[in-house]
Amino acid sequence: MRSVFWLLALACLAVALALLMGNNSSTVTLFWPPYRYDVSFNFFLFALLGCFVVLYAAMRALSVLRELPVQAQRWRQQQVERAAVGFVMDALSHQLAGRFVRAQAAAQNALDQLQGTAAWPRREQLQLLAHLMLAESAQSLQNRDRRDRHLQLALAPELARKAPEAAEGVMLRAVHWAVEDRDVETARSRLADLPQGMARRIQALRLKLRVAGLGDATQEALETARLLAKHRAFSPEASRSIVRGLAMDALREAQDLSQLTAVWRALDASERAMPDIVLVAAAQAQRQVSAGADESAVEEARQWVRGCVEPLWTGFNGLTASQQLQFVRVYEPCLAGLDGAGLARLEQLQRLAPQNACLQYLAGQACMHRQLWGKAAQLLGQARHGLHDPMLLRRTWRSLALLAEERGDTAAAQAAWRTAAQLD
Repeated sequence: MRSVFWLLALACLAVALALLMGNNSSTVTLFWPPYRYDVSFNFFLFALLGCFVVLYAAMRALSVLRELPVQAQRWRQQQVERAAVGFVMDALSHQLAGRFVRAQAAAQNALDQLQGTAAWPRREQLQLLAHLMLAESAQSLQNRDRRDRHLQLALAPELARKAPEAAEGVMLRAVHWAVEDRDVETARSRLADLPQGMARRIQALRLKLRVAGLGDATQEALETARLLAKHRAFSPEASRSIVRGLAMDALREAQDLSQLTAVWRALDASERAMPDIVLVAAAQAQRQVSAGADESAVEEARQWVRGCVEPLWTGFNGLTASQQLQFVRVYEPCLAGLDGAGLARLEQLQRLAPQNACLQYLAGQACMHRQLWGKAAQLLGQARHGLHDPMLLRRTWRSLALLAEERGDTAAAQAAWRTAAQLD
């Protein structure tokens, strides 16, 4: 369609020229005293057009001649830029391929190309990336002096000001190098130097989590893991696993019941509902029951354990076999102070799952503490067939031996004591 319009325009121009110059008998008189020149109007028009074309061509030629030095300088700059970009790409390729010496050589060639050249767009960014490649290769070759030297050059104010994104990447890589060297103090110092907005990025939080793990700062690591889970830095399963592991470590580090209570209250509601975390917290509090000499402290710890494991009662049958065994171990010392309501709930739960050996064992021991000898003997007798844990089996046979002695059955008591001794 465009070509049709061009043809129409040319046809119109041809018609206009034909009408103007086809039968034009006009003349143009030029005076140059004492001479006079008469020329046709058509010839004058063509001569005028020819002069314009010659003058324009001369001016263009002069402009091209004047631009030759600038174009030559621009060409040389482009060649330097292309060579520098090529060397940086070679350095990156060698770094990814594990050829660290070649990567250093290519990055150094890039710096040599950029040395002393005039300023052009992104020159500083390319120079900063070349220093980064040199520092990265030096880190891989364990040449820390060269790494630190090029790190300082990369973070120079004149480069960082004109290439802020690349400078932020260098700062993150510096923290990563400190983590690789397991230098916790240096890593913390470099993390503290990060700008506020940059410190909240996922990559910075990942590094902060690793630094906290290296420095045994479990509480800090737990808070960082929560932030990463909130920003979906990990899959939901991985997030739960990481948070669960850190929460369990924080609970294990508690030295007394007050510290344990503080850590427990600092956990989220969803974390306090995780069975593994609940059982670890109860096991830590149970140490106060096992080793506490003060009866008030022992009772306080027992109350703490009862309140801690309260959410697990409703979902006891949903626990795994290992979790049920752990629940029995941490809750058994609390049976001595179990009230009537607690015993009724335990018996009701046992009747709902009559084949569960762990519930049979707990209900039997609870009845034994309340001197319900017949019911205790019945439940423990059933539990001995389903329990496979040697420690619980040993306790079951000891309880059966005591119950046999209570009812005066010496032969049954001796047999039960003998079986318990064989399990030691």
